[in-house]
Amino acid sequence: MIVLGLSGAVSHDASAALFVDGTLVAAAEEERFIRDKHAKNRFPYHAARWCLEFAGVDPLDVDYVAFPFAPVSLASPARWQYAKGYWYAPDRALDALFNGNRHYRRNYEKSLELMKQLGIDPVRTQFVPVEHHLAHASSAYHLSGFKGKTAILGIDGKGEYATTFFGYGEHGKIHKIKEFYDPNSLGGVYGALTQYLGFDMLDGEFKVMGMAPYGDPNRFDLSKLIQFNERGFKVNTQLVNTIGLRRYKDKGQSYYFSKKLVDWLGPKREGDEIDEPYIHYAASLQRLLETVVLTLVQEYLGDVLKETGQLAYAGGVALNVKLNQRLMQLPDVKELFVQPAANDAGTSVGAASYVAAMYGDQVKTLPHVYLGPKFTNAECVAACEAHEKKPRWRQVADATTVAADLLAAGHPLAWFQGRMEFGPRALGNRSILGDPSQPGIADKINSQIKYRERWRPFCPSMLDTVAPEMLQTDHPSPYMTFTFDVAESWKKRVPEVVHEDGTARAQVVTAESNPRYYELLKAMEQRTGNGVLLNTSLNRRGEPMVCAPEDALAMFFGSDLQYLMMEDILVEK
Repeated sequence: MIVLGLSGAVSHDASAALFVDGTLVAAAEEERFIRDKHAKNRFPYHAARWCLEFAGVDPLDVDYVAFPFAPVSLASPARWQYAKGYWYAPDRALDALFNGNRHYRRNYEKSLELMKQLGIDPVRTQFVPVEHHLAHASSAYHLSGFKGKTAILGIDGKGEYATTFFGYGEHGKIHKIKEFYDPNSLGGVYGALTQYLGFDMLDGEFKVMGMAPYGDPNRFDLSKLIQFNERGFKVNTQLVNTIGLRRYKDKGQSYYFSKKLVDWLGPKREGDEIDEPYIHYAASLQRLLETVVLTLVQEYLGDVLKETGQLAYAGGVALNVKLNQRLMQLPDVKELFVQPAANDAGTSVGAASYVAAMYGDQVKTLPHVYLGPKFTNAECVAACEAHEKKPRWRQVADATTVAADLLAAGHPLAWFQGRMEFGPRALGNRSILGDPSQPGIADKINSQIKYRERWRPFCPSMLDTVAPEMLQTDHPSPYMTFTFDVAESWKKRVPEVVHEDGTARAQVVTAESNPRYYELLKAMEQRTGNGVLLNTSLNRRGEPMVCAPEDALAMFFGSDLQYLMMEDILVEK
């Protein structure tokens, strides 16, 4: 069975994923091809076309097209709760009741048009809509590899109307326990405060999370943003998750919070340099999110977790690695699987896996996320020859040895290898690397290459033989989806990848998952005594991660990088 999953349902993070007989063979985000971060208001034409071509699948042979957005019945509480929550904007409230599936109809029409552009026959190939949060749930549960009953958690801004999902998976089927609906959205609250703290929604939530450890969560009480108990929560829409006339407006821009929030907390943060009091707001917000989620998880998933201890998690909020660390620490959680493309890009995988399972395929465990395009040495050379800067390049006999020598000498290195990662994290194939034992390497990469805010942490990739000692646990962490408390003995050995609170968002690398990257880490261990590398994504601020050699060269010449290794081709300035 061949199932093509498409995402782009909620106007951002369009992607495509292809399953063949239950195996995920290709997945990619549209932003990487069109070079427009988050691919807002786009559908995944280039990503879908690439998936089909890579797998050698004729578009006419696709059995199902899965899409992570479905019609919602008027009998569902979703549309009624939306109308009740947004009573102050009667046009929106009434529209939800009388025309509540307008967004679905637009998505359906766009999807049919995309199918035709790809050469897929909508008459022969069935289009299957999947509820947005079921797609998130499937992307985590079906690809986790967990056996037996599995607790499932999904939290994001919103899909059709749902914002938060509690359920369980058993024998390949997903069962709902409880959902919460817009405007009661934890992702929405975090996004609104992200805007207030001076960042863009969809992108700046990571920055708020990085800012939080610098603040004191006890300095300000943000609890009136969310009223909650163990059974549920209600967002204060007088302050956040606002629409219409209630939104705060400034310089022609409308925000997801109200003027009342500004009157309460003070002016919206502007620029990169102001910390006080905003770092304390970030700290308080992070603690509030953790408190609400942990309370609800124990209420709705506690009994399931007591049975097997397995928790599968997806949705945009699942990329909050500090919350994930708290979830791992719950006494009944033995193993937590966070789907690595947990944001809406991952819903193409989720919709396709849900449909594959529904029609009888056994969905295979996710072995890795190196699911995108790859390029040969010849293609890398051709990109160099065609580039206007006429870069100096040479093919090396042993790329990992040359790379390790450069890194050990204190040089940052752009590392472009193999198939591109799917999801927001660079995992050793589209990365900028540094030696984390070299004092100042993080500041150097930040100021000369990445141009990121000074308090955002850099993350370590490490050998699987190093992880138990450095992270003090053997919990799997292949995708940088968790933070861990770094052992005291390692904080001085690799200080450049330890955050302000003593944690690190770690990737544990195995020889099976990425042989060449593992070889490089082994070479670094021989030179420095630490099988650890500083790893950040190969892109500049505001740009998507690079996909092709041409993108890597554009990024290389747009920064102060001195060395770029594309497969076996070393490019030097």
